[in-house]
Amino acid sequence: MARYSRADLLDGADWRCIATDPGVVSNPAELAAIAGEWHRATVPGTVAGAIRDVDGPGPIDIKSLDTMDWWFVTRVATTGEGSWLLHFDGLTAFADVWVDNTLTISSESMFVPGEAIVTRDTTSGREITIAIHFHSMAAVLSSRRPRGRWRSALVREQGLRWIRTTMLGRAAVFSGVPVPVGPWRGVRLLDTHKVGVVSRVLEASVNDDAGQVEITARLSGLPSGVVAVAVVVGAVRGSLAVKPGRDGLSDVTGVVEIPDVDLWWPHTHGVPHRYPVSIEVGGKVFELGNVGFRSLEVDRTAGGFRLSVNDIDVYCRGSLWVPTDPISFQSETLTTQVLERCAGAGVNMLRVPGTMVYESDHFWNECARLGILVWQDAMLATLDPPDTAEFFALFSAEIRTFLRRVGGNPALVVFCGGSETEQQPAMLGLVDQKISIIHSQLPSLIADLAPHVEYVTSSPSAPPEREELVTHVGSGIAHYFGVGAYRRPLDDVTRARVRFAAECLAFAIPPSNNVIESAFGSVSAAGHHPAWKAAVPRDNGSSWDFEDVRDHYVKTLFGEDPSEVRWSDPERYLDLGRAAICEAFGAVLGHWRRADSGCDGALTLALMDLEPGPGWGVLDWQGTPKAPWYVLRRYSKPLALIVTDDGMDGLRLDVLNETAQPVVGEIRIRAHSRSGIVPVNAVAAVRIEAHGSQSLSVDTVVGRFTDLTHVFKFGPANYDAVTVTLENSEGMVLDEVVHLLGSVARPLERSLGLSAIARSVGEEEWVVDVTSEGTAQYVSLDLQGFDPEDSWFHLAPGGSRTVRLRRVGQAKMVIGRVRALNSHASVAVAPPTVADPPRVSTPKRVPRR
Repeated sequence: MARYSRADLLDGADWRCIATDPGVVSNPAELAAIAGEWHRATVPGTVAGAIRDVDGPGPIDIKSLDTMDWWFVTRVATTGEGSWLLHFDGLTAFADVWVDNTLTISSESMFVPGEAIVTRDTTSGREITIAIHFHSMAAVLSSRRPRGRWRSALVREQGLRWIRTTMLGRAAVFSGVPVPVGPWRGVRLLDTHKVGVVSRVLEASVNDDAGQVEITARLSGLPSGVVAVAVVVGAVRGSLAVKPGRDGLSDVTGVVEIPDVDLWWPHTHGVPHRYPVSIEVGGKVFELGNVGFRSLEVDRTAGGFRLSVNDIDVYCRGSLWVPTDPISFQSETLTTQVLERCAGAGVNMLRVPGTMVYESDHFWNECARLGILVWQDAMLATLDPPDTAEFFALFSAEIRTFLRRVGGNPALVVFCGGSETEQQPAMLGLVDQKISIIHSQLPSLIADLAPHVEYVTSSPSAPPEREELVTHVGSGIAHYFGVGAYRRPLDDVTRARVRFAAECLAFAIPPSNNVIESAFGSVSAAGHHPAWKAAVPRDNGSSWDFEDVRDHYVKTLFGEDPSEVRWSDPERYLDLGRAAICEAFGAVLGHWRRADSGCDGALTLALMDLEPGPGWGVLDWQGTPKAPWYVLRRYSKPLALIVTDDGMDGLRLDVLNETAQPVVGEIRIRAHSRSGIVPVNAVAAVRIEAHGSQSLSVDTVVGRFTDLTHVFKFGPANYDAVTVTLENSEGMVLDEVVHLLGSVARPLERSLGLSAIARSVGEEEWVVDVTSEGTAQYVSLDLQGFDPEDSWFHLAPGGSRTVRLRRVGQAKMVIGRVRALNSHASVAVAPPTVADPPRVSTPKRVPRR
């Protein structure tokens, strides 16, 4: 039986857009007299996207898009003799839709869809004109409205508190992103007399081993007399009752029971099983999407926030999500690539913050497919939301729209009342402010519409029923920037007692040297060039930026003056900054991942940059990893070995096993002197149960006092590095950590004897074997056309690392350089030599999951 998608008459339509002065054109019939420049436009899309598609920004200042009215116009040929459904998934506020010079739809919210039934006299022709008028936001904001109880530090225009729109392009911290104007989400024109699916809502729940799917769909073109349609969930068939409606549309509803369901798991803990849902009408099959079954509980005991999925505790780790294309919001390919990269790195949660937009159906489908949990903020951020019935009606409409779209998607686990919605008034001293929309109205709405989702009042927020400030990080949901913006020492994380960090570790992170040279012309631009500095994140009104924060840690950790280094050696300046950020990520994420840390989640700010430059993202604006990405990856593995310094107790080892199978094997510890001698070589058998962990000290494994970290200082330090490996019973290395001993600041040596040999291990697979004669700190791989699976790692004297590569370009051979922070000399990646023949397998590799 064939499967059909809904025919859209606007598919491939030719759209154009034009700017007019605010209020000059009130009807599309007047556009013919306008002597402006028309731009070809892609719909869905935005004005900035249309300008970019032509030739960059062109003659129009994308920073001032809010000051003009904009019109999007197309003509489309209709089919049939009846009516058509015109549907918009998203129009930026404020917008009017005209059909043949008749006002048909008006929208005040960027996040609420609009639709109308279109009819016409077909004797006058089959083409119709659709024109969308986007009013100047600057003109809208010029109307005076009541002030809020506080002023937001995020934006200049305080009147935005009344407008349902994104902060992108309007908040100073997103200075390089243009404001979105246009039909940014899907536009459809459907013939209501043809059979098809107009919309659907899926709700999934599980009780013991049985799953239940509640299905509601709106269909067009159902023949009269049809009282039921068939529905299939997985392999289970059922039926939906038909309720005829108006204008050729009908509603169908029903419930399907699935016995013995396979549960959906976050990918770190199991398989993210999903069930396809489809309906059959007149011999045609229409797919409605997929559903997943999972249970969810949250333990808030003692101010904590521990998520359990299917009765198994989950340590949540990942980052804050940003649109992969913040210009036009149309980037499905890159979205998939970034999400797959996240899943491959062990990331199991992403947060969509209240400064962005509700993400696309594609994003949600991919998160469910890949087993990535999602924390979703309402689009509220720092502004005082009006406490009026009209505002809540508009706001609740967007929440209902969102929850209908993602119903049945198991990835959604947390819905939150916005970003810093409570923190902003608290930091202004308004600690007793109660915000009706997030403290009473929204939780009631979520409980009614999404009972299987956990509600949080805002991020950050204090624990319910506890009289604590939202700014305190030791309980509830925290934004922890002690290590970072507030320049606390790295061991502050051990005193902060964070229970769940919904934001943390914000730094101005430089992309790779290759990327900097491509975007800015030279690495010499870093740190001072206006184009570079414009991309550095900064808090509105502050006298410092996040590059100053990075430089602070360079000076305190490595004892070097970053401004002096930048003057003489810009490449080393960048590497010192990257290394300082890696140290911060390792200290914080390593401590929190320990089973006894008391922390149950850590989300870094942020996953990707919004523009070229040193943004907060651990990935650059193209989705390419930056230095701390590799640290995040190491501390996110489902099967991970964590090595931390426990002070007087020496080195501590934590083995974490989130998989559903026990791990039986050995821990091996080798301590290295600077000359490469291994005076300590010890092995201990371990068994880590499924979804379990085990902690032990190095001295326990060795069986005697070693003072590897030289904390007792009995005589000179004997050890320079420690290599710890976790091996299974067959001797395969499951994880390996090289921990450097002594000061973070290491002397810069002329050469460490680095070597990098590239070899093919299959038709499309390559690896690089990296070795070092001396202790190598932060070994990094800069390659052309290939992404390394690992980089910014340490090597012990005589150590080696085999790094798998992923081809991202058209290069046939691996070209690039390998360098270490403590070495003047870098080395080119070389092919195998006669004395070093290619090998067909990679020994002691970590198996891909």
